[in-house]
Amino acid sequence: MTGNFPITDEHMHIDPRNRGLEAVKEFQRAGGTHIFLVMKPSWTLGIKVTRPEDQIAVFEETIDISRQINETGVVSFPVLGVHPAEITHLLEYMDLQTAVRTMKGGLDIAAGYVEKGHAVGLKSGRPHYPVTSEVWEASNEIMEHAFTLAKDLDCAVQLHTESVGVPELEDITARARKTGIDLHRVVKHYAPPLVNVCEELGIFPGVLAGKDSIEKALDQGTRFMMESDYIDDPQRPGAVLGPKTIPKRTLKLVERYGDEPFWKVHKENPELVYDVDIEL
Repeated sequence: MTGNFPITDEHMHIDPRNRGLEAVKEFQRAGGTHIFLVMKPSWTLGIKVTRPEDQIAVFEETIDISRQINETGVVSFPVLGVHPAEITHLLEYMDLQTAVRTMKGGLDIAAGYVEKGHAVGLKSGRPHYPVTSEVWEASNEIMEHAFTLAKDLDCAVQLHTESVGVPELEDITARARKTGIDLHRVVKHYAPPLVNVCEELGIFPGVLAGKDSIEKALDQGTRFMMESDYIDDPQRPGAVLGPKTIPKRTLKLVERYGDEPFWKVHKENPELVYDVDIEL
């Protein structure tokens, strides 16, 4: 790395059952310095959720992994919540109303971790695959509950949603606005490089650092964050991007754009959105 600025991956999963800290060290060797560590979905950890409290095991594991990451010299910030695809798993053995209560309750517990300073934001959203209109509306209700919690805590919400264009981003923004949350706290995870659109709406994109996407984002400005969505799952080795992606792409782009834009992308923007300090 250049040593001049932090390099932050705004969305990573780390699983000690899989590559775990080795993936973190790979990120670090490539020049990475900070990670927003997002909890893995409950079912991927072998946890069957039947009540909100069952999410505690997910949250505690994430907090523990974060401590281990911090011991490597990489700084990690936990993001906790309920993955929106949880609703589909819950509906295999409970009715929709109970599933909604269970997911909202999980978010309430996650909010407690944020309030105590053990996490920096919430994770929510809505399914990224087709569902019935009833499940869609229920998912929007859960997402809006997350917005309300985050508004009261003045913390960020990372959103996992369907693929988005302008209409979807407008819909998400409208739902957030009615809860009163500060819109810069609303992060569209896995976002396309629609930086201008998000800036106009007020929400923040976490741009997936796929081919040419960061260049397209930089053509519109620096109001975005970069993420790999590394999933640390040996069953899906080619899914999303690897742990070296963000530092490698950043340092390559520095040759073209210089350091200055990346102070904004890797330090100032995440500090603003998540209310954290990102220092070398």
